[in-house]
Amino acid sequence: MQKVLARGGVGSRREVERWITEGLLTLNGQPVSLGDRLKAGDNLILKGRPLKWEKFRVQPTRVLIYHKPTGEVVTRNATEDRPVVFKKLPKLQTGRWIAVGRLDINTQGLLLLTNNGELANRLMHPSSEIDREYAVRILGEVSDDNLAQLKKGVQLEDGVAKFDDIQFNGGEGANRWYHVTVKEGRNRLVRRLWEALEFQVSRLMRVRYGPIFLPDGLSARQTHELTTKELDDLLTFVDLPRERFEHGTKSRSQTQAKAKSKTFAKPGARSDRRPAERNSSVKKPRFDKNRRPRK
Repeated sequence: MQKVLARGGVGSRREVERWITEGLLTLNGQPVSLGDRLKAGDNLILKGRPLKWEKFRVQPTRVLIYHKPTGEVVTRNATEDRPVVFKKLPKLQTGRWIAVGRLDINTQGLLLLTNNGELANRLMHPSSEIDREYAVRILGEVSDDNLAQLKKGVQLEDGVAKFDDIQFNGGEGANRWYHVTVKEGRNRLVRRLWEALEFQVSRLMRVRYGPIFLPDGLSARQTHELTTKELDDLLTFVDLPRERFEHGTKSRSQTQAKAKSKTFAKPGARSDRRPAERNSSVKKPRFDKNRRPRK
């Protein structure tokens, strides 16, 4: 039952287990117990409301790459009339879009979204240690000692944190570009690490999540949907069964430009994308199938 409801985006497996223990789920008029299975025709009630769970068994997994701009929030309940990411996405007939991690209001770049709760959980769970790469522009000169400290570890208010990798990526004058990699999803972690050493972050952009890169030329507020091949590779990456579709899934980028680049990046490839760059055509997302989440 947890698998089916998580797949449909109703809630994570952990949430469903909590609903079961709290008696919020009933199956054919009886309280649900951990380990109960669903079969065709079962009547499932969640918090007093009938749940049409059978449609979750057949809905194909979909994954979107969304280029989030600064100023948008990754929440369903925005305040102060702020623009919400979920209002920019294609409509789903069943289920809902689940954000794989978040980006704060001042951070732009790659945001993954899926209708498969189990896939989202695999991509976000700390035990997977999936790396996230950011392009960050720093105001001021960064010394070798500063870089060494950021890679060794810095004490923050919620514990020690570090960058798993830091690479200089050019810059002129007072601004310097770096690409940094982290394996945690703590709130504002990249900014807080730099600010702990009294550096100012003037631009921040996520350019990669695990094996998936932000497509070249995908402008702010545009989406690219993973093709069947790209989706199969992503499911393999997180050790989920590959799916069989009734029909192939094509890229549904919100632009008329055609994809022109190779889908897969070379092993160990890094993005050189910066927020200031603009390209006229959208290319398919680079995907490094040789990256694996650490166990």
